[in-house]
Amino acid sequence: MTADSAPIADVLLPLALDGPYSYRIPPGLPLVPGSYVAVPLGPRQMIGVVWALRQEAPEGTRLRDVLGVFDMAPMPETHRKFVSWLAAYYLEPMGNVLRMVLRVPSAFAEPRGQTAYRTTGATPKRMTPQRARVLEEAREGFAMRASELADAAGVGTSVIKSLVKDGALEAVALPALRAFVAPDLNAGGLRLSREQQKAAQELRAVVAARAHKVMLLDGVTGSGKTEVYFEAMAAALASGAQVLLLLPEIALTQSFLSRVEARFGCDPAQWHSDLRPRERERVWRGIATGEAKIVVGARSALFLPWKKLGLIVVDEEHESAYKQDEGVPYHARDMAVLYGSIGKFPVVLSSATPSLESLVNVDRGRYGIVRLTDRHGRPELPEVGLLDMKLQKLEPGAWLSPPLVEAVTRTLQSGDQALLFLNRRGYAPLTLCRACGHRMNCPNCAAALVEHRFRRQLMCHHCGHVEPIPHACPSCGAENKLTPVGPGIERLSEEAARLFPDVRIGVLSSDLSRGTLLRDALREVEDGETRLVIGTQLVAKGHHFPHLTFVGVVDADLALESSDPRGAERTWALLAQVAGRAGRGEKPGRALIQTYVPDHPLMRALKNGDRDGYLAQERAIRESAGLPPYGRLAAVILSGTDAAETERVTRDVARLVPLGDGVTVLGPAPAPIAIVRGRHRWRFLVKAGRDVNIQAFLQQWLKDVKPKGALSLQVDVDPYNFL
Repeated sequence: MTADSAPIADVLLPLALDGPYSYRIPPGLPLVPGSYVAVPLGPRQMIGVVWALRQEAPEGTRLRDVLGVFDMAPMPETHRKFVSWLAAYYLEPMGNVLRMVLRVPSAFAEPRGQTAYRTTGATPKRMTPQRARVLEEAREGFAMRASELADAAGVGTSVIKSLVKDGALEAVALPALRAFVAPDLNAGGLRLSREQQKAAQELRAVVAARAHKVMLLDGVTGSGKTEVYFEAMAAALASGAQVLLLLPEIALTQSFLSRVEARFGCDPAQWHSDLRPRERERVWRGIATGEAKIVVGARSALFLPWKKLGLIVVDEEHESAYKQDEGVPYHARDMAVLYGSIGKFPVVLSSATPSLESLVNVDRGRYGIVRLTDRHGRPELPEVGLLDMKLQKLEPGAWLSPPLVEAVTRTLQSGDQALLFLNRRGYAPLTLCRACGHRMNCPNCAAALVEHRFRRQLMCHHCGHVEPIPHACPSCGAENKLTPVGPGIERLSEEAARLFPDVRIGVLSSDLSRGTLLRDALREVEDGETRLVIGTQLVAKGHHFPHLTFVGVVDADLALESSDPRGAERTWALLAQVAGRAGRGEKPGRALIQTYVPDHPLMRALKNGDRDGYLAQERAIRESAGLPPYGRLAAVILSGTDAAETERVTRDVARLVPLGDGVTVLGPAPAPIAIVRGRHRWRFLVKAGRDVNIQAFLQQWLKDVKPKGALSLQVDVDPYNFL
């Protein structure tokens, strides 16, 4: 149906709306379902998407006209279905999901031209060291924008302008948006082992079938999974399709992007939170037109307006970072599978520690599986040992046991690298007054402030509140009595500096290393310049450190007593991934784990390399309790600024819970973190069988709940965050 035969357009807007609004189509305006249009809404003009065309307007309504249509390819039907399905599954207004698609409004404007500068060969009237550096950079390469040329030469843009004025540089016009280079499928294929060749052949066959199938690529750390799924990507690209490679944002590093470039002979398009506005515009447009063939992105890349998506690869598929909790809650791995089902194309899930959900789907026959059991180039996995901390004698204020210190010392003396792992940012998780016992808490949250000594701040990791570290206790006024309690990564680096004063130490944490700093820090580790690495979970995300032969885990027990039903599984995955950083080069690796519970099944499994045995126990526990993936969960959280009012409304909502077969509603109870950003939080947990339509139950229960004022209601289907 086109606008010629249907004068009414139902247009979905990027607002908290459950459905589209109707508009009249002016004569001669060419619209089809998926067209991007400008429409009026009150006094505003908004960008929306034509969701449907029809003959008649709703009875008794006066419609306003569509103002215009944008000159770009319509949103494909597959993408519109994806938006609708995701909204229905997570009980979100469709307009909120569309907002995630239309998050680059500049892409709808005419691209702005760019100016670059190149050398003319003329000598400036006055030569300075700064000008000389600029001219040297300009002579070595293509024309560059003023900011790029200034950054390369280490000068300000005023130096560029003065050289243009002197005639030593000239301005040239560049295309408004840089073109995407077509991939070369034969650019840099590596020699694969027999096992890798067999795995790659299986994945290529799945891609060649051009039908929906989910394949789990299950390979031990260092087995070369990346090279294998690159072959699946090459097969999809050969068919003319676009390819999306999803990564946790923390793993989206320059070294990984360089591997993609080396294999396919072109820079992949990137999509992540640090992307500059013009590059976001370029990538959004390139995906809509189909010019961007390879995209490496974080979870939100799913919502880009794909023209012809033919394969999604989800690397590190077990990662909880794929679940978004703020705004529209969704799990990118699960939605990638949904997208593949709607678009009828394959999805590859890759991990050294696959999630229990994926393994159970393999058992049920829903997913296929390809296994890599050998390390590429080195068959041995790291030897893992346990250190029972109850038997260790530590000096006051020390966190590294003598056997761990000795192991690090031997590693460094042999010329190799060592890694100390502690998954806790900052200097100390708690600050107490030794005089009165006062605890330094966040004024906005029911949580302790974390000391960040490098920044001389106390910080809340929930709301971002920061304040300087006080000299005196704010409760009793005693000076020099505030004491950090427990270790964080900064405290660990302080201890390491005392123990190894002549060793170059690098700290890898999202607090301290971002952007260029992170890229430089990772390069120094990969090149062997950094001898002792101290890191949080940032170091566990698929990095290849060829000189690293020893890993020490400082506190392995952090998440074992979590209320999260997936807490033990996450701990297993994290520790197995961290231990797997060792011995990926020519020398064998070793890991030592400090724990107070060496007899815990998880610790014994890590020591013995018994993944299957441990996961069998975990499956039995989850199945007997009816927890995912053997049951379903949903969280309902009410929050508000007034504690008494929030509790009263929560009690009223509890009285509305309907009867439902196979459904249990637990609560209400204060959420584990009862106050966040000044809002008091109460939680219900809905538990249901696998075959129960939990969305229908929630809709029936909450259909008449309309929070007013400062109150809000959030529904999280399949929650991963239990705080």
